[in-house]
Amino acid sequence: MKRPTILEGALLSLIAAISGSVLFSALNLVLPGDTLLRLLVSLLSLAYIGYLMTRSRERLGRITAFGSWLLVTLTGLLLAPSLLLSVLLHCGFIWIVRSLYMHKGVLAAVADLALTALSLAAAAWATVQSGSLFLTIWCFFLMQALFVAIPENRSKNDFSPESGDAGFYQAWQSAQKALSKMISL
Repeated sequence: MKRPTILEGALLSLIAAISGSVLFSALNLVLPGDTLLRLLVSLLSLAYIGYLMTRSRERLGRITAFGSWLLVTLTGLLLAPSLLLSVLLHCGFIWIVRSLYMHKGVLAAVADLALTALSLAAAAWATVQSGSLFLTIWCFFLMQALFVAIPENRSKNDFSPESGDAGFYQAWQSAQKALSKMISL
């Protein structure tokens, strides 16, 4: 499976922003604003985590991840006293899922955490500048789309012809064989 692209992430952010705005407008008459925003944050995080799961090569732990999302959501709805804490809970959960399913290594996870913080800052900026829910959601997920630019950490034995480094893989194998011959002499 091919790694997601920034263009794909930008399209996803547009879909999330349109869906979130339409859902907020439709349910604004039925639910109070704070409850509706918490519900919207939960649904958007579920949709984004679902997207990450479909684009991930990892197959294990998907049911556990969904169960954990449900636990985080219920905790956020019942115990978090403010919308901000609920947003931070879901952003932290998105970061954890993306770090586990899309990145290899601690450095990539730390870079992803910084990206998540920048995404929150961009969303806060959009909210302060425009007051538009559409722009807030769009800016947040547009920044999240940049996770594909985080370089992959490779272990010393992580090279294979399938990784796109066929020439390097052949050179690495030759070096391994030469080193084996030197050691066995």
